Amino acid sequence: MTTKVQEILDLQDKNALAGTIANLYTDWDQKRMEKVEEWKELRNYIYATDTRTTTNAKLPWKNSTTIPKICQINDNLLANYNSALFSNDNWLRWEAEDYESADKEKAEVIEDYVKTKARESNLEREVEKLLYDYVQYGNAFAEVIYVNDINDQEDETIVRYRGAKLRRISPYDMVFNPVANDFKETPKIARYVKSIGELENDIQERPDLEYDIKAINKLKSYRETIGAYRMEDVHKAEGFMLDGFGNYADYIQSGYVEVLEFDGSLHDLQTGEFLKDYIVTVLDRKWILRKVKNPSWLRGNKAHVAWRERPDNLYGMGPLDNLVGMQYRIDHLENLKADALDLTIHPPIKRVGEVEDFVWRPGEQIEIPDSDGDVVPMPPNAAAFQVNNEIAYLEAMMESMAGAPREAMGIRSPGEKTAFEIQQLQNAAGRIFQDKIRRFEKFLEDLLNTFLEVSRRNFDGKEAIRGIDQAYGAQRFQDVTKEDITAKGKLRPIGSRHFAQQAQFLQNVQGVFNSPIGQMIQPHIQTAKLANLVSDFLGWDKYGIIGSNAGIAEQADQATLIDELQGQVDMQKLTPNPLEE
Repeated sequence: MTTKVQEILDLQDKNALAGTIANLYTDWDQKRMEKVEEWKELRNYIYATDTRTTTNAKLPWKNSTTIPKICQINDNLLANYNSALFSNDNWLRWEAEDYESADKEKAEVIEDYVKTKARESNLEREVEKLLYDYVQYGNAFAEVIYVNDINDQEDETIVRYRGAKLRRISPYDMVFNPVANDFKETPKIARYVKSIGELENDIQERPDLEYDIKAINKLKSYRETIGAYRMEDVHKAEGFMLDGFGNYADYIQSGYVEVLEFDGSLHDLQTGEFLKDYIVTVLDRKWILRKVKNPSWLRGNKAHVAWRERPDNLYGMGPLDNLVGMQYRIDHLENLKADALDLTIHPPIKRVGEVEDFVWRPGEQIEIPDSDGDVVPMPPNAAAFQVNNEIAYLEAMMESMAGAPREAMGIRSPGEKTAFEIQQLQNAAGRIFQDKIRRFEKFLEDLLNTFLEVSRRNFDGKEAIRGIDQAYGAQRFQDVTKEDITAKGKLRPIGSRHFAQQAQFLQNVQGVFNSPIGQMIQPHIQTAKLANLVSDFLGWDKYGIIGSNAGIAEQADQATLIDELQGQVDMQKLTPNPLEE
């Protein structure tokens, strides 16, 4: 080993804890490479415009058409999941766990605060990205961070956004022990790629991170020093490659920094200390940028959901994973049929005996000097044109297996049915869909409660929030403090539950009251309570549409007003007009 190489190794001075975390990341990342290759294959099929970029490219067909069925199923699921999650404005509810927290005014303040922050931080857009991961990869990862985005001007400071924010983590950038029992309990490592400027900006705008400025200075000093050595010496000193940067020299010259954030419990080999529930941030797989006790009250700020869970593996399957083979088959049949049609229009030629050279085209004259010679077109196999039925069968089967009911696309199954029968069929056909969206909703529930926890922990001063005045149905604004959003309970997203229950409830009410049973129980129905129930399900309560005997009181007011106006008209008729006299 040359002296320069030894100098480089001495210069690195790799921290033992940083090396342990880097080795963990490499180990867990390598163990999931087969799964990553499956994700890439599926992604190629979803965004393919022809078969040349998919595994179908190895087939010998001349045509390369792809029928984007798997892409259509992907879009169908995303559209329906998203509409179910945010079916109306009343998609969030506070559920208290003690008497004090059950106060109606406090519940409204907490709900309005989270909705205001969700709207300002564009939470719905981030949830859409997570739904993409949920459908395409079968695994969605997210975290909640605190943001203090301000713009300092000469005469004032403009706050763009201050508060908690939901942030997606790419499935490619999150590794963990896949055989652990629970994602919250298992150690995990998230990977980020940032510029040095972004790290320095984090130090200024996010003091809650508690980054060590000395580590960043050491990083910059190392990169300046390493630039004085030949890249061949650097290659000898470094035996690993960093993801997405090629060799180590390219990484050093890129101006970007790889950040590994460990979250969990770990034994520090350097100090012998057991770090229970810690966050350790590593730069360049060498230096410790942060080592702090996890400040979260809810066992971390990261969450994970799998579309189809496995018994002994935290990495789940997605709805499209086992449809790739069927997509392969559909494209295979479609191009087989297209090639057969090409052979029909422009078939191969069988030459018998001596035949002059010719071009197979309309109007071409073929000279055959030998009386035994002949030119015979070779007919294609007729069975190749009978694949349309099989393609249609495969497409319908893929829809069903992905848990996307055909009714969601406006396709009705054949046969005459009553409205009640249609609702029953739709509810039965959508059970897989409802199960999967509720699974995602529980994941969103964890994130929303972490969202509220991060907001409480970093709350400072007062903030204005927007809500709806229940009495008048108009917008109202109020200032809230940390105490106003501090309570014991949970936030629950109820968009999909409201979406399904509303349809089923209203259909059941109509079915009962349009039947003889409805007439029998009519004398025992409290119409005021029924009206409040309908108002709650349809979200009318915030507009004050339903009130106790409100319609009767309104009719009485109308009758009184009509009598008054009629009296005025009668008085005018009895009063003589002086002009007429």
